Amino acid sequence: MGTESPTNQSHVAPEDESIAYSTAEVKQIDKRTAEEKAIDDWLPITSSRNAKWYYAAFHNVTAMVGAGVLSLPSAMSNLGWGPGVVILVLSWIITLYTLWQMVQMHEMVPGKRFDRYHELGQHAFGDKLGLWIVVPQQLICEVGVDIVYMVTGGKSLQKIHDLVCNDKHCKPMKTSYFIMIFASVHFVLAHLPNFNAIAGVSLAAAVMSLSYSTIAWTASVHKGVQENVQYGYRATTTPGTVFGFLSALGDVAFAYAGHNVVLEIQATIPSTSEKPSKGPMWKGVLIAYIVVAICYFPVALIGYWMFGNDVADNILISLNKPTWLIVAANMFVVIHVIGSYQLYAMPVFDMIETVMVKKWRFKPTRVLRFVVRTVYVAFTMFMGITFPFFGALLGFFGGLAFAPTTYFLPCIMWLTIYKPRKFSISWITNWICIILGVLLMVLSPIGGLRQIILNAKTYGFYT
Repeated sequence: MGTESPTNQSHVAPEDESIAYSTAEVKQIDKRTAEEKAIDDWLPITSSRNAKWYYAAFHNVTAMVGAGVLSLPSAMSNLGWGPGVVILVLSWIITLYTLWQMVQMHEMVPGKRFDRYHELGQHAFGDKLGLWIVVPQQLICEVGVDIVYMVTGGKSLQKIHDLVCNDKHCKPMKTSYFIMIFASVHFVLAHLPNFNAIAGVSLAAAVMSLSYSTIAWTASVHKGVQENVQYGYRATTTPGTVFGFLSALGDVAFAYAGHNVVLEIQATIPSTSEKPSKGPMWKGVLIAYIVVAICYFPVALIGYWMFGNDVADNILISLNKPTWLIVAANMFVVIHVIGSYQLYAMPVFDMIETVMVKKWRFKPTRVLRFVVRTVYVAFTMFMGITFPFFGALLGFFGGLAFAPTTYFLPCIMWLTIYKPRKFSISWITNWICIILGVLLMVLSPIGGLRQIILNAKTYGFYT
């Protein structure tokens, strides 16, 4: 993407060569021209490095706890109690481990920071291969999340409209219109320059995610176990059960999606040799993952317990009373996905603007940034209006793209760079994560794609 290669070698130097390696890297950084430094100071990821550890905490909560948490009860209805609980807990442990790896690898080379996911990929796999491995997957993740969030925001606004107007005979409105209303906010917020500029939006989003998750499970408890509740698999046929199980795996993978922006978030934290950024970043990540557990497990388990296999693919859709509380919860969802959309859009803006300025030699101006970001928001809005299959989109994107970047790509990089001894604990742990992640990547999109095809048969476009 026009970025500088961290080093001419593909791997970290041995420990006894670290001093020479550090000097070489520092010299490389110092060789930047005034123009190159000005471009780095303009690009979203590298323009500001004064974030605190708590910025990392709420940025990670915003990135992680999103639309995915609302689909977890539905995922449980396709997984069943035993497999569902095991997969939820195992995913939490594996993704925390791979997140720790990425935080550690951010500054593995003395004097160099891997500010972007693809820069780490280039270091592990080589300049060209690293780009081809990481960039397509990261773009699918980030653009896919933003499309899904367009749908989530629009449907949550529609739910608010329907609840408020239930007794007032309001004229029905198409989902497409609500998606456009949601998108209108992003035509403004997308022009904030960098991560630190959206810190306030991200903080509000993190608070909202904790709030609506709490409302989702407490309102479920208030509603109680439904009459004739069934805990068997939702599908009535064997193929439906199998494909539903596979799609639910993708839902779970989508729920743990924060890895795609973790290096970019860490890039905003100041770092010195005495106080590297991995310290405050890991502190923020741990707090974020505690919040993730508080949000995910009660919503998934209690939502499934109360509604069984009749639960909607968005738990809030299954809840209608008390009306004021469900309206508030859906408004919290809207506020959250506004912040989360921006968090996932920022690395995409950085990629596009990097290519246009460094490779295509456009001048780094406000006009360029305005055009790029406006077109991007318009594109995700159009895709959300065209394909508003919320549950199926989660399953498809979750398996296809989030499984690699979240579950096993960090492990492959770790093995490639650090080369742990065969059959050591590190080697075995990473290979277990890789095998499970590859299975998730191969199997879950099958179920999601089938569900998209089934929905498309009965869906009228732009209705």
